[in-house]
Amino acid sequence: MHSRVARLTAELAGRPLDGALDAWLNAQHGALSSTYAELAESIRSGVAEGWLCNREGGGIRYGRIFKPSEALAGFSVDVVNMADLAGPHHAHPNGEIDLIVPVDADAQFDGRGAGWLVYPPGSAHRPTVRGGRAYVLYLLPAGAIEFTKA
Repeated sequence: MHSRVARLTAELAGRPLDGALDAWLNAQHGALSSTYAELAESIRSGVAEGWLCNREGGGIRYGRIFKPSEALAGFSVDVVNMADLAGPHHAHPNGEIDLIVPVDADAQFDGRGAGWLVYPPGSAHRPTVRGGRAYVLYLLPAGAIEFTKA
């Protein structure tokens, strides 16, 4: 899994986290791409083997699988397993890149189905899955996340 993520993060290095990156990821590495298929399969396998999303809190299964590193262009990698709930509100000081892998066909994360969602630096949200279960892999520049009370 590390090498699969590293290939992608090498392409992301130095790019601004914005709407253009969101569009580029969905065009180049979207739900019908080999990158998406490989990462989705790695997530499914990791969950099935029990090493991925092996912690639980508030109905969310989660886990940070890689700390920020040079090999990952400074990104950390976390994966959550959520179904029909909203997670804790948090801010993204440096932005956040989400890979959405629906388990149930109608599942959406923050209103999006299979594919990518990019939040810019300074953004915040309460991550929400509706329509069933989804896995979400998220990349955080420098591993930065701030849980808030909003």
